[in-house]
Amino acid sequence: MKKVIQLSCFALLLLAGGLLFSSFGVKNALGAKGPRFPYKKAGLTERQAAAHLLSRFTYGAKPGQIDEVEKMGLENWFMQQLTAQLPDQALQQRLEGLAALKMTNEQIIQTFPQGGQLVRLAVKDGVIEQAKVKNGFADKSANDEYRQKLGNYMKQKGYRPERELYQELINQKILRATYSPNQLQEILTSFWFNHFNVSFTNKNCSPYILSYERDVIRPNAVGSFEKLLLATAKSPAMLTYLDNFKSTVSSESLTPSQKKVQQYQMRALKERQAQDTSMQGMQMTERMKAAQKKQGLNENYAREIMELHTLGVDGGYTQQDVTQAARVLTGWTINPAIGQSNVEGNKNAAYTPKRLEAMAQQGYVLEGDFRFAANKHDKGQKTVLGKEFPANGGYEEGVELIKLLAHHPSTAKFISKKLAVRFVHDNPPQSLIDKMAKTFSEKNGDIQQVLLTMVSSPEFWSKGALREKTKSPFELAISSVRSLNAEVKAPFQLHNWISKMGERLYYYQAPTGFPDKAAYWINTGSLLNRMNFGLALASQRIPGVSIDLMALNQHREPESAEAALAIYSHYLLPERDLTETIKRLTPSLKDPTFSSKVDAAANQNNPMAPSGASSEEDEEMTMTAPREKRKGARRNGGAENAVSANALQMNNGSNTMLAQVVGIIIGSPEFQRR
Repeated sequence: MKKVIQLSCFALLLLAGGLLFSSFGVKNALGAKGPRFPYKKAGLTERQAAAHLLSRFTYGAKPGQIDEVEKMGLENWFMQQLTAQLPDQALQQRLEGLAALKMTNEQIIQTFPQGGQLVRLAVKDGVIEQAKVKNGFADKSANDEYRQKLGNYMKQKGYRPERELYQELINQKILRATYSPNQLQEILTSFWFNHFNVSFTNKNCSPYILSYERDVIRPNAVGSFEKLLLATAKSPAMLTYLDNFKSTVSSESLTPSQKKVQQYQMRALKERQAQDTSMQGMQMTERMKAAQKKQGLNENYAREIMELHTLGVDGGYTQQDVTQAARVLTGWTINPAIGQSNVEGNKNAAYTPKRLEAMAQQGYVLEGDFRFAANKHDKGQKTVLGKEFPANGGYEEGVELIKLLAHHPSTAKFISKKLAVRFVHDNPPQSLIDKMAKTFSEKNGDIQQVLLTMVSSPEFWSKGALREKTKSPFELAISSVRSLNAEVKAPFQLHNWISKMGERLYYYQAPTGFPDKAAYWINTGSLLNRMNFGLALASQRIPGVSIDLMALNQHREPESAEAALAIYSHYLLPERDLTETIKRLTPSLKDPTFSSKVDAAANQNNPMAPSGASSEEDEEMTMTAPREKRKGARRNGGAENAVSANALQMNNGSNTMLAQVVGIIIGSPEFQRR
């Protein structure tokens, strides 16, 4: 009776907050006879099970959170996370100062011109001399006067350096991961972003990455896989990253009407060339003519949507399927109204109502930043994975292809395995993957239902799955600040450490995204950097990140380093058998030079370099920064204020011994596990 009352009260609370699922009710989700999570069969207590849930579906348990989950009920807490609708006013207040988060793609392009665009604009307005420019960028011999002029020009025009867009993107990611009450949504946002990876290393793509995460990934992270797949396919970030924005019908497949349109465009180019005889005008015309000649089929996206996004490398498709899918997706491109030409004052992309009506009649589709260009679409017959697409099709062909791929049996297996790898084990049991894939197929790719099947399976709770996942540098940093109840006022300082530990966010160049297995993250250099990070954080040597170690222990000071190790290990590693961990860490407590040795060893082992931009790209990102900051960024690899051999010199009268103890725990192998 008590359980029935608890469930009824919870259902009323969900109704009051508008949190009930549209796809299934609480009764069906939880089961009419009580809890469905089989953790007791695995020999776990309720508190151990709560700790396991928090380790997999949050970025780390905050102090007292295990008690909260136990009181609420494990199933109720998980269902609440699946809805991802907990109020987050406090988080929104922290994000308030990040202006770029509210910008459209067009506003971002106009506010954050890239290096080459900025230089061209400055030359056009007579601010800098053409002689100081080489291939559209600042000549390497350009002096500080040149940079000062460019900086003043940006202020006058209201432009901001592109690096500030990147910083705001990083800051919001760290703040959301640290403070969002909807933790599962944030974890899935990172998971799906990694699955549908795009990168700042691609300059065509970089202006669109903020909106890609904000408008495409996060809103669909716990919804329908088909909807998520379609949203990524139509996003400017993906269209540019994998080149589908320039994939058009090949010249030999042009219809008579398409040939007429192409001839009209070439005549328009010749007329423009005749009217604009300036050097800049002629150069622009030549570039447009060259682009016309380069048009044709591009298979990059078609290949990756099958291999990486849906079917998997062994998903049963052929090269012929890739080519045919690429033909289906010709004409899927970007709305030119948000194109980067707008920065340079080209308003030719504007649409009048009359023009929009005519385009719709011709088969064009305009949806926000996406455009289906009917004149660039291959209208011939195609066949993909045995499905025939009749001749003279249009935009609907692409939508049908997305649906076909989203609901394919190979996709169900591939996506289920990736989710199981993320949340269960680097090598999840096939029995679990099969259950999840079955739910994926039966529930039309409902991500919530697939996750519920996973967490309701014995495999999720088995001893082989407990603490067998390794934290990435980002997960380590966020779990540390959450476990210590830290106040994060300068998120980018944490990012510097995350990069130093080997994970440069949004800069992984390959479409595969970061690997999700321990072997990628763990080596001697990375372990030393992780220990260095723990010591720096605990000793409050990371600017803008403050902690109160004594508050975690009700302001009671431990009697000794050994006592502190036992006490704080229980706070930071809850519900674990700590006998061996304490035994291994104890010798480090008595070494007053421990921090210096770690720092020296980390430097000697050549810390894992951040993935991503080349030195030229780093130069562009920091081009307008003050000279001393630019030098510091290059010298430190972007990790300013890195901890030194004197990392344990404490601020604010904090206890050096306690900081060393906590730093050692954070850097320990046991804390690396989740």
